[in-house]
Amino acid sequence: MSRIRIIVNGETREVEDGQDILSACTHAGDEIPHFCWHDALGSVGACRLCAVRVHSGPEDAEGKIEMACMTPVADGQRIEVADAEAEEMRAHVIEWLMRSHPHDCAVCEEGGACHLQDMTVATGHRTRRYDGPKRTHRNQDLGPLLTHEMNRCIACYRCVRFYRHYAGGRDLDVMGAHDRVYFGRYEDGPLESPFAGNLAEVCPTGVFNDKGWSKDYARKWDMTATPSICSQCSVGCNIFAAERGGRLRRLQNRYNGEVNGHFLCDKGRFGALHLPEGARLSGPRVRGLDVSVQEAVTAARAALERGAVAIGSPRATLETNFALRQLVGPGRFFAGLPDLEAQTVARMAGLLARHGAPSLAELERCDAALVLGEDLTGTAPRAALSLRQTARNASDALAAEKGVPKWLNNAAQVAGEGRKTPIALVTMLPDALDDVAAWSMRRAPEDIAAFGLAIAAAIRGERANAEATAIASALQAAERPAVLSGFGLARPEVVDAVAAIAEALGEKTRLYLFPPEVNSMGLALMQARGLERAVEALEAGKAETALIAEADLFERADSLLVDRLFEAAKEVVVLDSYATRTTARAGITIPCADWAEAAGTVVNHEGRAQRRFAAYPGAPAAAWRTLASLSDTLSGWATVDDVLAELGQALPHLAPARDAAPSVTFRTPLGKIARANWRFSGRTAHDQAGGIVRDAERADPDSALAFSMEGTQGAGAPPALRTGYDVPGLHSASAAPYLTDANGGHLQEGDPGISVLAGFQGPDVAPALPAMERGMRPVPLHDPFAGDEVGRRADYLAKRYPPAQVMLHPADAKRLHLKAGDLATVDGLHAEAEIVISDAMPEHHVGLSAGRVAPRSLSRIVKIGRQG
Repeated sequence: MSRIRIIVNGETREVEDGQDILSACTHAGDEIPHFCWHDALGSVGACRLCAVRVHSGPEDAEGKIEMACMTPVADGQRIEVADAEAEEMRAHVIEWLMRSHPHDCAVCEEGGACHLQDMTVATGHRTRRYDGPKRTHRNQDLGPLLTHEMNRCIACYRCVRFYRHYAGGRDLDVMGAHDRVYFGRYEDGPLESPFAGNLAEVCPTGVFNDKGWSKDYARKWDMTATPSICSQCSVGCNIFAAERGGRLRRLQNRYNGEVNGHFLCDKGRFGALHLPEGARLSGPRVRGLDVSVQEAVTAARAALERGAVAIGSPRATLETNFALRQLVGPGRFFAGLPDLEAQTVARMAGLLARHGAPSLAELERCDAALVLGEDLTGTAPRAALSLRQTARNASDALAAEKGVPKWLNNAAQVAGEGRKTPIALVTMLPDALDDVAAWSMRRAPEDIAAFGLAIAAAIRGERANAEATAIASALQAAERPAVLSGFGLARPEVVDAVAAIAEALGEKTRLYLFPPEVNSMGLALMQARGLERAVEALEAGKAETALIAEADLFERADSLLVDRLFEAAKEVVVLDSYATRTTARAGITIPCADWAEAAGTVVNHEGRAQRRFAAYPGAPAAAWRTLASLSDTLSGWATVDDVLAELGQALPHLAPARDAAPSVTFRTPLGKIARANWRFSGRTAHDQAGGIVRDAERADPDSALAFSMEGTQGAGAPPALRTGYDVPGLHSASAAPYLTDANGGHLQEGDPGISVLAGFQGPDVAPALPAMERGMRPVPLHDPFAGDEVGRRADYLAKRYPPAQVMLHPADAKRLHLKAGDLATVDGLHAEAEIVISDAMPEHHVGLSAGRVAPRSLSRIVKIGRQG
């Protein structure tokens, strides 16, 4: 895009041509009041609040009132936001919106963080000339995650534009007309989209809100906010963790232009909140007895002196996994998952290092895509949301040919004539993305890799079947083709097929590979072999103790293999924050901080190292600190910086991880970065019974963040340390675009995170899946609402995913004398799951709900039966 000059309030701005006035001004830092415009959703001109006077050029002395969101920028244009007539119009808009708005700011969850409040103050509105009855609506029950208060609606249409047009949902719509317009479902019931939680941030008022937060409520200014990273999948979305009184109250999206933009999936937003009583480890234990932390550490040190293997986790941070590696040495450090998965993820890392690891923002700009074998909506929902935007590119391109810009949202959809970007989905079961795909193909798991190889052959000009040839032609014709896959089917050969396609397409390929967990990629970059090798070392007598950190082995590996580990080890020491099947069988357990209680670094699917920080103090020690206390050689580690410095020396390709966020010694001219808002009242309002008590400052040795309101606030902090979007006069999520350089662009100071893939070489081929005798082959079933091993316990989110399933083809069910609704057994053990019969399931395969019925990478024949 070319650059042009416009004049805003007498100041010259150089902006990109081809955008609307409101977008250009917002990203240049000039505030124009608005409601319906949204950085990711474009312009529809529904609210009429962005009225400004526009002069076409120097000769245009009079100008005219225009809606800034609906008017394109032009070279030499003069824009007056403070024009008297424009200000009067904006004041009228606010007045007629407020005439039926309830006066419930004091009890509305959005109070103090409401875009309507900000705009009302900005326009100077105080009184309204209306004394008739207010319009009222009946609210709906929208399920366990969101509240609904339609009387607060200002008809900006943001909700349906996001839900239907951006996220592809179909059960929320606009109904009625005039002053009876209504946004909701045709009947009460949970919102079906796994992205529905974004309505709580998209809505500029309080129509939709986080139901869990509403019940465990604290005002925005009474919570401290900490930058963090979502732990529910490998995408690594950036989030704000809001805390009060030692409890997480709410998670919100934290803008990162390369990773998650403005939106989260529901399991990321709700999966780490509202865990049931008893989910946490209650305290240290040694052989069933409660002990002190020091007694547990002493017992663990004695066990390690007898020789140990250390088992890391894709849930644990780089710091924790490296501490394990240093404790026992690289040769005795293993991954807490099967070698099949460990080597496959290492293969993924090597491929991305070779072909490049583009961001999800780049995926949204692609002009063709192939998804091979991966249920993206189940395993990496935020990537699925990005692919939905990819699907609109062909339509937007056609609209642009007709002279209709993408930002003119409704008109662009009409002008685009519903044209779809060529997207091919090759999956085992019907897919949530089928509605945006040009090709929706079902294949048995063992046939998917072969189909991928056929596509690669067709790209090379070799003979292939008609479907593979058609997809190959679409990928070849594209300027920016995307190829996506992962470990969702636990079929490593699919990764090799993707590698063949990427090699055939050449440099223009955008390759996306999604491992299972938040730090799967980071663990792979430490080059640890799988759990089988740890078991072999124990069985051979090379070690007596197994030291496990933050991993429920039963979640990730076959129970037969885990049983072998417990039988071979004379002592099992487990550090974890949550009670699991693994901690229940361990001889020594030591609680440690969870993802929200300690700083640490994780590496997402694209090899981007990102830092998360402790949301509140006073929690158990970070796992790496406890591990350091088990050895005198690690006693010099005082901060995460110390750990990462040594990590960079031992594994040079991981050295950049230290720069994922500023050092713990970083300071601004105002000192540290404040977690608490400047309006924070906690220190004076917590307990007035005994007078005002000021607590001593709570230290955080692992970041430049302060647990107080002292220091730099909001946008003044570096992006990786930013605790909010607040800019003067704006206190809601709608302030985020003022910190970015373009619609859907980067943060003005750069997006957080740094690549750590350079120089890494993974295996040349993925490991071979073990040969299986004839029988029922297990395949994992993923659900977009089912999070990681911790997230699946979350009270509110658990109400949104269906019961655990054992899915069979009708022919297999008949042969096994099973019927739908039977309670199932798997390998003779009761599974808390019902039999589901579906023609979509390939014969001789059984679908098992991942993590709830079987681990994600089971690679042997299983026996299915009926309980009782």
